[in-house]
Amino acid sequence: WIAVSELGLLTLHFRQSPETADKDKLRTALAPLQKKLKAFNKVKLVCDQTAEHIKSQAQHTERQIMMEFEKLQQFLTDEEAARIFALREEEEQKSQMMKEKIEKMTEQISSLSEQIRAIEQELGAEDVSFLQSYKDTVKRAQCTLQDPETVSGALVDVAKHLGNLKYRVWEKMLGTVQYSDVTLDPNTAHPGLSLSEDLTSVRWRHERQQVPDNPERFDPWVCVLGSEGFSSGRHCWDVEVGDEYYWMVGVIKESMSRKGPTTLTPAAGVWSIMQLNGNYTALTSPHTVLTVKRKLQRIRVQLDWDRGELSFSDPSDNTPLYTFKHSFTERLFPFFCLGLGSPPLQICPLKASLTLQ
Repeated sequence: WIAVSELGLLTLHFRQSPETADKDKLRTALAPLQKKLKAFNKVKLVCDQTAEHIKSQAQHTERQIMMEFEKLQQFLTDEEAARIFALREEEEQKSQMMKEKIEKMTEQISSLSEQIRAIEQELGAEDVSFLQSYKDTVKRAQCTLQDPETVSGALVDVAKHLGNLKYRVWEKMLGTVQYSDVTLDPNTAHPGLSLSEDLTSVRWRHERQQVPDNPERFDPWVCVLGSEGFSSGRHCWDVEVGDEYYWMVGVIKESMSRKGPTTLTPAAGVWSIMQLNGNYTALTSPHTVLTVKRKLQRIRVQLDWDRGELSFSDPSDNTPLYTFKHSFTERLFPFFCLGLGSPPLQICPLKASLTLQ
């Protein structure tokens, strides 16, 4: 419709049709659905990637299991061969000893038999001849051989070969394997990190791996967690830091988000110490500078969950570095972080031993 103003100007007014208004409302209602669809497609893509990664993980893990058991089987095969060789060697040695003993006894039996025959012939001789050779015969009848004896220790030492056989093989096997209190969890590792096959070492790689962006995985922080969490008791592990120019070692609470920017402090659920270009710091709020006599090659982490203490020390001389005190309320995981291009961080193995009761 058209209106005329007091100045004589014409003003055009357009009335929106009901159909157009309804379409605008639908477009407005459609936007959240489109946003939701985009979110679903994004998560589905992650799920598809995760499904493929599960297959890849399972195949790789199966190969590793088979390789480890092949090593164990080879160890047992070699050990079996060595023990059978030792048995055969003892058998040959003692058989040779008995052979020599039997040959000597055979010679002595032959000599005695000949001596007895000669004397018996003299006994059957005529009286005159017997009397003439009597003295010589008496001398021949005197035996200078010592009484024969059976051989002591001639039998195979069965107890040496079979006694506690399984235990002794197990004990020897124990000396060939390594045990670590802490192993790393690849499902938490930043895509730029690579773990060793035994999950005790982590290094920075130059390209990101194609891995699922699962909630447990760190990104953007270049970190990885231990595979086992602690919610009670005392726990200890050593970390070889070597010549790293940057590292961070400590524990993290289970519920802390692994995604996006955050502060790695106790307030956020991280208790750790850091080294950057030779400067050592406890990540408190504010940071606490640590006094260190010499460059650290190893760090010992000791967690007493029940007492609420996390201590760091130099294991070479047990020099204390720093102790956090906090009333822990949830599960804590060993935490490791390293810089771009840094050398590997290595969790030190323990010397395994057997205790008999």
